Amino acid sequence: QVQLVESGGGSVQAGESLRLSCAASGVLYIVYCMGWFRQVPGKEREEVAALYRGGGSTYYADSVKGRATIREDSVKNMLYLHMSDLKPEDTAIYYCAAGRCPNRLADHSGFGDWGQGTQVTVSS
Repeated sequence: QVQLVESGGGSVQAGESLRLSCAASGVLYIVYCMGWFRQVPGKEREEVAALYRGGGSTYYADSVKGRATIREDSVKNMLYLHMSDLKPEDTAIYYCAAGRCPNRLADHSGFGDWGQGTQVTVSS
């Protein structure tokens, strides 16, 4: 089992930047991919960014391309999401996720472990 704990959320003004962190622990050798998702109450969960552990390809949603960077620190077992030029529509609960991603990073079904989420609120 994999445990994921997010941190770094908060309230910011539009145009500012934010870095989210995710601490991973547990049976990590079975984790091939990690990513960030977000969800607004009443809407579907959106995959924001993802990567294959150890290098390789990354995925970014069109809504954050050019404004987001996903990065991992494999020594510390940490995953980060840096977002710049934040917009009010980025307001959501952000979740860290891990999985095997046997198909492609954009396939949500590849993620089976989830953190509790961290709230990000962007004010105009």
